Amino acid sequence: MPALNAITPDKLARLVASASAPPIVDLRESPTEAIPGSLFPAHADPTRWGYAAGSGTIVVDNDGGGSAVAAAAILRSEGVAAEVLEGGFVAWAASGLPTISLAHLPPRHDDGRTWWVTRARPKVDRIACPWLIRRFVDPDARFLFVAPGEVLAVAAQQQAEPFDVADQGVFWSHRGERCTFDVMIQAFGLETHEPLVRLAAIVRGADTDCLDLVPEAAGLLAISLGLSRIHSDDHAQLEAGMAVYDALYRWCRDAQGEKHNWSSHQPTRRKVSA
Repeated sequence: MPALNAITPDKLARLVASASAPPIVDLRESPTEAIPGSLFPAHADPTRWGYAAGSGTIVVDNDGGGSAVAAAAILRSEGVAAEVLEGGFVAWAASGLPTISLAHLPPRHDDGRTWWVTRARPKVDRIACPWLIRRFVDPDARFLFVAPGEVLAVAAQQQAEPFDVADQGVFWSHRGERCTFDVMIQAFGLETHEPLVRLAAIVRGADTDCLDLVPEAAGLLAISLGLSRIHSDDHAQLEAGMAVYDALYRWCRDAQGEKHNWSSHQPTRRKVSA
């Protein structure tokens, strides 16, 4: 049973990478890896983190008994439902739960967010990658969509990280048979997280015209092309696509064994004795 105002690593793991996940605030100094979706506050004062009364958050330090306890208490005094991760990051890592490597994380802007830029009119990879970034790397990441020939110029002008661009020298791009989504999973140290490995095969098949790679690839391609025709605004398409990838990730994580047909959800009929 968790301590008062604390959450266990296993319980938090069920929330990580979901649309309903609470903000995870990491207070450690200069970490090299973190819990997926962690935020790193620019201010030491929790009252300046911007969380409103009635909201919730998880505060993480190294062992769950240091600065996180005080920060969570201050937040609760402001009406925020703040909890401490029991055992801190050490307990999370010791449980074998997924972590992200911060080695390739782009520098943050003054607004505390990472900025990314790619080609306009996204289909598969350019929706899958922002989903991965927002759910696992930086929940507040900003994405810019511009004409293909303007990506590198905007990247330089706005100090935004270019991705899914064919130009040489762009780190986040296709490599051989792997699409940009694959590259990001590996670079962020998530290649051992089995649900993402399953999802990566679906994305790769849909994005590289290898629809026989896994059965779900053709479905993702059809949905992606349909979304691109429904939405003329790239950001509206991204928001719609987030729900698609949330659903696919949950299926990859814990719903693959569930079957569905005409009889699978019918109530069991009782036998009437003679």
